[in-house]
Amino acid sequence: MPYAEVGGRQIFYLRRGTGEPLLLVQGMSGHHQFWGEAFLRRLERDYEVVVYDHRGIGTSDRAEQPFSIADLADDAAGLITELGWPSAHVFGISLGGMITQELLLRHPALVRTATIGCSWAGGPTGVMPQTSHEIVDAIASRDVERVLRVGYAANLSASYRADPAHFEAYRAAALAVRVPSAVVGMQFQAALAHDTADRLTGVTAPTLVLHGTADEGILAANGERIAALIPGARLVLFDGVGHLFWLEEPDRTVELLRELTNS
Repeated sequence: MPYAEVGGRQIFYLRRGTGEPLLLVQGMSGHHQFWGEAFLRRLERDYEVVVYDHRGIGTSDRAEQPFSIADLADDAAGLITELGWPSAHVFGISLGGMITQELLLRHPALVRTATIGCSWAGGPTGVMPQTSHEIVDAIASRDVERVLRVGYAANLSASYRADPAHFEAYRAAALAVRVPSAVVGMQFQAALAHDTADRLTGVTAPTLVLHGTADEGILAANGERIAALIPGARLVLFDGVGHLFWLEEPDRTVELLRELTNS
């Protein structure tokens, strides 16, 4: 299996497709299989896509000590370099969107374009709903069925959840990779401490902000705020779509990515 040596830590990744380099950065408790095969197949037609597992997730090296979003951004920067890419398009969702913000600020030369999905800028005026706390509480309980049910209800819209087959696909993806509850707890604490609001005005890379209006995990107002703070950022709202918008609307998500990276 492929690993990159990043800051003395082994990070697991997979590379597929050909074209412009595109790094996908997953969210809290997410892993490389959670992007979904259908979404990745669409992307690999136009991009050399790399997905990876954050420190402490799957077979990436364990995370024993608390870390910050900035630390995770440095992991992403190190991975881009180890892959031999001079720079890359970056698409981060939720926690991965926070990582993308810090990557833009800490390592701007490595980011060609940035797509920030279902995320927040943090700070005293950021809005983190109770739903996010409920997800973390469920994970801490180590009750697998509770984690799946709470996560599914919180992350996907009612219309998407109406199809029973979608839950089975969600279950299979969620359980495909080891995700320690302690690491998720550290991710959540890092997200709560995240604050880029006063610095996003310094972002210069072309940026796209995506958010579902039915997102109960991170409310759409947060995406609107990010787009307002980043000069020239484009905001696209997915009407009636939940937190995992790329699973609900993969074609539209890929189309928007192509528009950004080809402009």
